Amino acid sequence: MSSLDKTFAGESVVITGGSRGLGRALGRALAGAGARVVLVARHAEPLRAVVEEIRAAGGEAHGVVADVADVDAAAAIAGQAAALAGPIDVLINNASTLGPVPLRLLLDTDCEDLDRALAVNVVGPFRLTKAIAGSMVLRGGGAIVNITSDAATEAYPTWGAYGASKAALEQLGRIWAAELEGTGVRVLTVDPGEMDTVMHADAIPEADRTQLGDPARVAERIVGLLADASRGGAGGHVSVSGDGAPAGAS
Repeated sequence: MSSLDKTFAGESVVITGGSRGLGRALGRALAGAGARVVLVARHAEPLRAVVEEIRAAGGEAHGVVADVADVDAAAAIAGQAAALAGPIDVLINNASTLGPVPLRLLLDTDCEDLDRALAVNVVGPFRLTKAIAGSMVLRGGGAIVNITSDAATEAYPTWGAYGASKAALEQLGRIWAAELEGTGVRVLTVDPGEMDTVMHADAIPEADRTQLGDPARVAERIVGLLADASRGGAGGHVSVSGDGAPAGAS
């Protein structure tokens, strides 16, 4: 686990998609920095394993089993998280779905698959942000992080449902940032780059894993961005390279 001089000591953090990949790495890093972490995922067993892993390393972690695409999930997640860890200081909308794999051309994409991608990648984060951001505004501070992809800005064939959903998430982030300006609530839209994760393997099984970013190192850089109070607020696209160095912003 990370140790950043307990930068986030006493802060409560909610991370969706928290049972594997970047979500797991962010949970470990933020708990190592002193945060009370609430991880959200659909499946109980892998989620329990991550929570126990963090606790065994001396961090505070809790698990909430939920599907962010469900209509009633946001209120349940927000309520359980606050009860477990206190008022939420940081929300990281990390849960994502690619849609069916192998990835398909738009002409071969079922409407229901596009619906699911939008529900998980856009509507779920919107509902959860709406459920949590009001409390942040009342308390005069907080941070919302939306995890995006270069598929939001580049037209990759077969990545239509995922790319369209991430583009919508980025625009939501910009609007959230504009509307929350002056409240003390920051909005960060972060592209973690290509990482060695199950999702990446599902999307591009032939990829050379040695060339992919380490989720743990990417998580450390995202935690660093959160710790830097001067970053965020505009909702722009911030890229983080696999070696942990910021690659740029727009």
